[in-house]
Amino acid sequence: MGTWFDTARFGMFIHWGLSSVPGWELSWPLVGGTASLPRCQSVAIDAYYANANVFNPQRYDPHAWASLAKRLGMQYAILTAKHHDGFAMFDTKLSDFSIMHAPYGKDVVRAYVDAFRAVGLRIGTYFSLSDWHHADYPAFTERDKPYNFFALPQPTAAQWARYTEFLFGQVRELLTNYGRMDVIWFDGGWERPPEKWRAEALRAMIKSLQPDILINDRLPGCGDFDTPEQFIPAQPPAAAWETCMTMNDSWGYSPQDTHYKSPRQLIHSLCEVAGRGGNLLLNVSPKGDGSLPEEQVERLEVVAQWMARNGESIVGTTPGLAPWQFYGPSTRRGERIYLQALMKPYDTLSVRGVPIRRIAAVRAVASGNALAFASRCAIIDELFNADPLGELTVTVPESEVDPYATVLAVDIKPVA
Repeated sequence: MGTWFDTARFGMFIHWGLSSVPGWELSWPLVGGTASLPRCQSVAIDAYYANANVFNPQRYDPHAWASLAKRLGMQYAILTAKHHDGFAMFDTKLSDFSIMHAPYGKDVVRAYVDAFRAVGLRIGTYFSLSDWHHADYPAFTERDKPYNFFALPQPTAAQWARYTEFLFGQVRELLTNYGRMDVIWFDGGWERPPEKWRAEALRAMIKSLQPDILINDRLPGCGDFDTPEQFIPAQPPAAAWETCMTMNDSWGYSPQDTHYKSPRQLIHSLCEVAGRGGNLLLNVSPKGDGSLPEEQVERLEVVAQWMARNGESIVGTTPGLAPWQFYGPSTRRGERIYLQALMKPYDTLSVRGVPIRRIAAVRAVASGNALAFASRCAIIDELFNADPLGELTVTVPESEVDPYATVLAVDIKPVA
């Protein structure tokens, strides 16, 4: 049975934590960095964790974030409740290592949930199964560097029993204290096999607390949807899926990382994901004071403007035509097909394998203007087929060309 997630198409990922104070990537600097994050720093563990003593984001305004997400046409959001570094951005009674014990002293997750729910968006939280701070995990130390995916610090049986009790307890807090949660987005599962995480038991507890919640595939063996990272798969996964992607090369706020995608690249990524039937979970990385980086806001404002003109071709749609039928992404809503031209149209656009005698109208989505079109098919079909498949050619005036991606809507009459 399908869910809201199947056609959501666009969401906001929010990676934020204590490392935003100096402008470091989340968690990975304390273990010396990783090759998958080319702009990541390497810092002393004590220096990393010292940020908890000064984290005081006085400009945190989740209502502004929620308003931006709404204008972007996003349908849901995921906030880091706890990353691998173990710092909880929520009011946990199970640890002192949280935002409640930092100078800020207020529940970041509570404010986020209230703000995003107020504008009608679905709510989710990111939660790392691994915890590099917790003594029983055990905590990562300087002698454990460099980080080795295949030779990690191992707990005793007693330590692991205590840690999994703590893990289950924090998940229970998140799913009990904040009302309805639509998604729980796990990460860090690569560090232990499924049986160590007690994945099936954890899933059962989650579903008992929130029966309608969706769980991503990073709780090993238990996912409701797949999460390809930083990449749009050429062929869509068999399951429901979501591509999580950053605007630059970093998940956390990293002012030295200026390698940003352009607004056009972001819009094209959104079209490509929607055309394959997935969702784009696009990351923002707030600063240490709680504000969003200007470079990110500038790009998102352009995307929001494009979505205001063309969002009907993204949200609530299903995949459209096969790649051979149109040279670009396409989506569908009922008998309406949306053509997303990622390359500038040269006078006309062509679509193949469509029922040419049932084309009711073609319009430019941004302006609403009707566009002229012509069609053709094989001579035999023209003479003897009442409902032939053929080629549709649409005239696209220069005035209808969008600087980022031009979208046309083709309306097809149903079969009589």
